[in-house]
Amino acid sequence: MTAELQDETSSEWQQLIQGEWHGRPCLFDAEGNHVGYERVDRASVVEDGVARYWMNTQLEARGPLRNRFELGAQFDFGIVDSDENRVYCGPDFYGTGQPYGLFVDAHYYSPGWQADLRTWNQVLPDGETQVYSSVLHDGWAVCAVFNGVYKRTFDHRTNPQTQAYVDDWIATETRRGPTPQVLPTKEPGAWTGTLFVHDDTQTQIGTTEVRIEHDPIDLRRARHHVAWDGVLSRDYSFERYRDGARLQYDGPEVFGNATAYGRALFTSQHLVGPDARGVEKIRGREVLIDAESRELAVVWQLLRGDRTTHFVHGLLSWAGR
Repeated sequence: MTAELQDETSSEWQQLIQGEWHGRPCLFDAEGNHVGYERVDRASVVEDGVARYWMNTQLEARGPLRNRFELGAQFDFGIVDSDENRVYCGPDFYGTGQPYGLFVDAHYYSPGWQADLRTWNQVLPDGETQVYSSVLHDGWAVCAVFNGVYKRTFDHRTNPQTQAYVDDWIATETRRGPTPQVLPTKEPGAWTGTLFVHDDTQTQIGTTEVRIEHDPIDLRRARHHVAWDGVLSRDYSFERYRDGARLQYDGPEVFGNATAYGRALFTSQHLVGPDARGVEKIRGREVLIDAESRELAVVWQLLRGDRTTHFVHGLLSWAGR
C-alpha cells in the first residue's frame, strides 16, 4: 500500500532526510542489556508523486528477541508526506510522526514485530548525521530498544569510495553502540551548546543556550547544575546516582529516574524548583555520541502537567575543567 502526496512539494522533513542513511543500531532487552545489532540501509523516497519508506535490515541477535524480530523481508510502507503529521499507511508500519525542525517524534505499530514503537529521529546540525532510537512496547511495558547513529549518502550503490566510507562508519558504530553511557567519573566539566526550541504547534520559536555543569562526587554519583538562557530560561540542580543501567535523580530541584540502553539514556524528570511549581516535567533522550569526544545529542520533551509544551533538541559539546 502507498499513499499519494497531497501536493507536488515535499515536506521540509522529507527534504531534510533525502538520500540513503546507513547505520548499525544496537538491540537491547528491556533491562538495558545489549543482545545484538541490526545492520540498516534505509530511505524515504518520493517516486511518481508517491511517498514510501523502505528499510533493508540484517539482524544479528541472541535470545528470544532474535526470534521475535527476524522477519526475512525488507520493510516497506507508504507515507502521507506532511510537516504536520507524517502518516505511516502500512503494510509494515501504521501510525504517525510529527516533525519539529530537525527532529521527528513518531508513534506507530509494527504487525511483523507485534510491537508498539515510539521512535525519535534527530538530524544533527551537520545535516549528515542522524541519531535514532525506537522504544518498543507491549502495551505500556518496554520489551526492547533499538538505537544508533546513521550517516547519509547519495551514491552508495555505485561509488566504491562511498562504500568504503560506509564500511568504516559501520565498524565505528559496532564499537561505539554497546558502550554503556557512563559520564566522566573523576573529571569535572560542562556540556554547552545552542538547542532549537519548538512549541506544541511544531513551530520553531527560537533557540536557547544550555550549559550542564558536571561535578563527580564518586564513581557512581555526580552533581549537575543545568542552565537555559534564551527563548526558554530554566535553572535547576540535582544529584544523579547510577546503578547499572538505571539512574536516579535525587533532588533538590529534580526528582525522577532513567534507564540507559547503551549510550542512550531515556529520562523522566520532575522539576520541583520555584519556577516549575511542581508541575513541569522533562521526558528526554540523551545520547553520548562517543566516549572520546563526549558530544551529547539531547532531545527534551517539556511538559506542563502531562501536556507537551515544547521540544528542545540539539547537540552539546564537552569541555573539562
